[in-house]
Amino acid sequence: MSVQLKSFIRDVPDYPSPGILFRDITPLLSDRRALAQSINLMAGPFRDECIDYVVGPESRGFIFATALARELNAGFVPVRKKGKLPRATHAVRYALEYGTDELHVHQDAIRPGSRVLVADDVLATGGTMRAVLDLCGRSGAAIMGVSVLIELLQLNGRAALAPTRVESLVTY
Repeated sequence: MSVQLKSFIRDVPDYPSPGILFRDITPLLSDRRALAQSINLMAGPFRDECIDYVVGPESRGFIFATALARELNAGFVPVRKKGKLPRATHAVRYALEYGTDELHVHQDAIRPGSRVLVADDVLATGGTMRAVLDLCGRSGAAIMGVSVLIELLQLNGRAALAPTRVESLVTY
């Protein structure tokens, strides 16, 4: 039975700051049918791509990337913030609205030439996702695409990821 995924995404006004409309996915995650359908649909466009790894940034990206890895019979590779990984890493600094941040992946987490799918909950401006794609590129991966649950169209994050293929389930 198909469910309307958008009905499981709750709007929270003025969070985390005034003027921001937060899209809360907690109801979707807690509903077994909505979660299963989300993972099935996010994996769909990539089922024939022979994905080796699904890469996900912390923290909500871990939820979707791990489930997609299982669905696609692939490994999962976490991308973490600075100081969270215990061995040698590739690192990327990227711009935020106010300042910068840094993401890391273990240098040996992705074999060169591996086919990689990147997954997260939301594509907004594309800054974090662009950094993850750059990390995958430094690892020598062939990036097959990006799969996200939600895409915020007005923020034009897809343009920041071009020419990478982007698939999203719910748009606002």
